[in-house]
Amino acid sequence: MCTYFKKSKTKPNGKKVPAEEKKHYMEPEYTKVRVMDFDLKDLVVLPTKEIDLNEWLASNTTTFFNLINLQYSTISEFCTGDTCQAMTACNTIYYWYDERGKKTKCTAPQYVDLVMTFVQKLVTDEDIFPTKYGKDFPNSFESLVKKVCRYLFHVLAHIYWAHFKETVALELQGHLNTLYTHFIVFVREFNLVEPKETCIMDDLSEVLCAPLPPHTHNHVTER
Repeated sequence: MCTYFKKSKTKPNGKKVPAEEKKHYMEPEYTKVRVMDFDLKDLVVLPTKEIDLNEWLASNTTTFFNLINLQYSTISEFCTGDTCQAMTACNTIYYWYDERGKKTKCTAPQYVDLVMTFVQKLVTDEDIFPTKYGKDFPNSFESLVKKVCRYLFHVLAHIYWAHFKETVALELQGHLNTLYTHFIVFVREFNLVEPKETCIMDDLSEVLCAPLPPHTHNHVTER
């Protein structure tokens, strides 16, 4: 049995999370910053009927894992057991449950490490993410992809909620916005994450997924 995660709207000590803080990532000066200005839906739709859906899901899921892992690494030095004593995102705290259902309190860096270790093991398992021609995907493949995408969403949500200030300081908000938008468009296209899971970030999703007028594009200069 695979490990999985559950969320709660209470602190680890049982107290409710304080009222929502100001969401700096929702300010127009930040939401308008992207690194590309074309319709990301064109990147996620299944190109042709000749391409197997599972192969397309596998390719994109692996890519998102690598990109989100890289994005988190840019702020990982600021995400410590002291600064992030729990894995938070908006009014939600995520907990780790092992294969026996045992609930464990995790700091955010511990949680992210568990997520990335779990996903890395999964995407490199030839029996689950086959790369050899003629090898079939398991019957459980789609459910596993959904699980992976749910976990990756948790990581993105935490970056926005707890480390957006550092992301802006590094001038990487355009990359984060583009990655998040691409990911949300992808999971929506194939119904990979339930709306009740992503609703905590709906305000950002709706702003970023709405096409930008041509004159408002603010490209990030690569350095």
